Amino acid sequence: MSLTDVIEATRAAASVDPKNVAVQFSVDHEHVAGTATVVDVKVRDHQFTVDEPGALGGTDKAANPVEYALASLGSCQVITYRFWAAKLGIPLDTVKVTVSGDLDLHGFFGFDEAVRPGFAGVQVQVELSGPADPAKYEELKQQVDEHCPVLDLFRNPTPTSTTLV
Repeated sequence: MSLTDVIEATRAAASVDPKNVAVQFSVDHEHVAGTATVVDVKVRDHQFTVDEPGALGGTDKAANPVEYALASLGSCQVITYRFWAAKLGIPLDTVKVTVSGDLDLHGFFGFDEAVRPGFAGVQVQVELSGPADPAKYEELKQQVDEHCPVLDLFRNPTPTSTTLV
């Protein structure tokens, strides 16, 4: 099924009932050793490991949480560029994305309460290639910036609650 087919099928499902396109994603996490954590993606039966480098007490067997956050942003950008290029009919040969984040560990370790524990800044560099006019790729970038779900998470506060059970 092409991305255009996916877009049209989703549009048709939404027109029948808006609840058809309201989805929930869920993952379970379990500590295994040191800082290593196994993540189970519910419903779709995927699993991956998260760890820290040795300098942060881990075994360096996998990417750490902030690296996965950057990976989530970059991969969501690639996917969103592909969907929106298909939707807008803009030919796109390749999409390459590099995401970097600036993090000061003073915040994570509580050494300085004035420093936030998360990223102080994130930079996204996108390289597109294809036969379209550069103005079309700028139009595509604007649509991706408006519709990328993970970029939205980085840019906007999201209501979040934590419960001990």
